[in-house]
Amino acid sequence: MTQGHDLGGLIKFTQSEETWAERLAAVVDEHFVPAMEEFELDFEDLEDLLGEQATWTLWGCAFEDFLTQRWEPDGANVVEAYLKRRGWSDEGQNRAYMEALQDAWVSLHEVSDVVPGESMRLRDLLTGTEPVTVFEKSATQALKQWDRVVVRVVPVCDRHVISGGLLPFSAEAIDLLFEGLRDVLQLRKTQDPKLSAEQLRECAPIFSNAWLFTHLPRLLDPAVPTLTNTDGDDLEFRDLRFPFATGVLQHQVAASLDQLEDLERSGPKSWNWLAPSSRGVSARGNRKGSGLAVGSAFDGNTILGTVELKGKSLTLYVNSIQRADRGEALISAAAGRLLRTPLTTIQTVDQAMQERKTRRADQTDDEDEIAPEIALKLMMDHLDRHYRETLDQPIPALGGKTPRQAVRNATGRKKVVEWLKLLENSSAKNTGTPMADYDFSWMWDELGVAEERR
Repeated sequence: MTQGHDLGGLIKFTQSEETWAERLAAVVDEHFVPAMEEFELDFEDLEDLLGEQATWTLWGCAFEDFLTQRWEPDGANVVEAYLKRRGWSDEGQNRAYMEALQDAWVSLHEVSDVVPGESMRLRDLLTGTEPVTVFEKSATQALKQWDRVVVRVVPVCDRHVISGGLLPFSAEAIDLLFEGLRDVLQLRKTQDPKLSAEQLRECAPIFSNAWLFTHLPRLLDPAVPTLTNTDGDDLEFRDLRFPFATGVLQHQVAASLDQLEDLERSGPKSWNWLAPSSRGVSARGNRKGSGLAVGSAFDGNTILGTVELKGKSLTLYVNSIQRADRGEALISAAAGRLLRTPLTTIQTVDQAMQERKTRRADQTDDEDEIAPEIALKLMMDHLDRHYRETLDQPIPALGGKTPRQAVRNATGRKKVVEWLKLLENSSAKNTGTPMADYDFSWMWDELGVAEERR
């Protein structure tokens, strides 16, 4: 439960009274049993999978739901019964919290204006009520701008606080929640649910179930992410070293490489191999397959590999078997008479990661060290360039339009606001890195949606 509001006495009272204990068990079942039956689990299994804290937070959500309910035939409420019979032992603020919690409703909220250890602003996405500032210590240490959370906002005395049953909601969990709410309210699939406080009190178990049905499948059958490049090929780093033929000089090989349209100079003795189909198109748009895509780009064009001249050899660096075959054919067609058969070095992703760890461990503190303030400026300059380019690139989440194009109508404008919030939220979660401190406000201004950054 929320720090500073002790519900221990109320919980003991509920457990000691048979009638209230049975009623609580029935409410807890509504929150837990659908998922437990679907995945053939008991409460101990849940605790093993989710961990003690998450499991008891869910139990807290069910308990808070129980506190809001009235029971026939006389409309009895457990909070009123407790305060009447045992509440004399509780402090005034604690009593006020219980009375307010009795009338609070659970909802999906958007987080903004986080002051760690002090407060945050919550906007109820389901009732459309005005955002409120809540005072809270622990949750504000972890929550970031534009996070979505399910919780009860509780007015106590002259301020708002939150209840102890707080669940962070991913985009997938929100989709499942909205699907459940649409079914209950008999809404169209494209219609965003809007509910009254009374409706939300009735729908409380749907929130717990949406969270459980999102999390449990991943925990029971965790999918190992497949690492691919932007072509959808499995990652495998390959270096193809072409020795020069007898008597061949570097400038001869360089002249042959300069004739290739798909190679673009990146230095005196180096080239980027660019995907022909990506010229003038966002590098994100050519990816095939699934998994986590790893790649790089130059001026918006996908880099398929790099080529370097060193000593008496030419080396092609690529990140898949398929690109190695294509790259070898490309170079052989242009400079085959000047080069011998390549020697190939292969390195898996695991081997590359281990090598990087070893290299970092062996590196001295002052080796290749850059002053922190310079490194920060370089990073921020890079991010500025990257995001400025992004404003003119097609974005899948915006229906393939660029952000500048999408804001020209109301539907696109709404999508742009959600896209910007996602960018900010993802960036803020890179705690301890310059990304976490990046200021996106200029993008909102640039796209003319600054008034919607709330």
